[in-house]
Amino acid sequence: MSEENDLSVDFNLDDIELPEASSESAVASSPAPVAPVAENHAEHLRKMAMFSRIPVNLTLEVASVTISLAELMTITNDTTVELDKIAGEPLDIKVNGILFGKAEVVVLNDKYGLRIIEFSSHDIGKLTS
Repeated sequence: MSEENDLSVDFNLDDIELPEASSESAVASSPAPVAPVAENHAEHLRKMAMFSRIPVNLTLEVASVTISLAELMTITNDTTVELDKIAGEPLDIKVNGILFGKAEVVVLNDKYGLRIIEFSSHDIGKLTS
């Protein structure tokens, strides 16, 4: 298995800077002081709420193969194409085309599903490129 993709880096929401709400929306009376822990939790929830509205495309890639155009033109209904992944090897999870982990296929209520084996949200910034 290739080691070109390091899936061990964690994503930290605290690195994201969001603009503060305008002071015009503040209540005229001074609110009760909020504990720093509660402020941090509220800020974390606000950041997560922003992310919860962003749609992404999650795909499971079985394998791939590079063939010539001449080979592609000879494919028929009975053609078998050998892929580059060994049977039983974990499959690639991609988010918007970016590798984010490994999984195996399972069947849930007569539908295919994923059992996550490895997952990391590193390089999440690549999703906006």
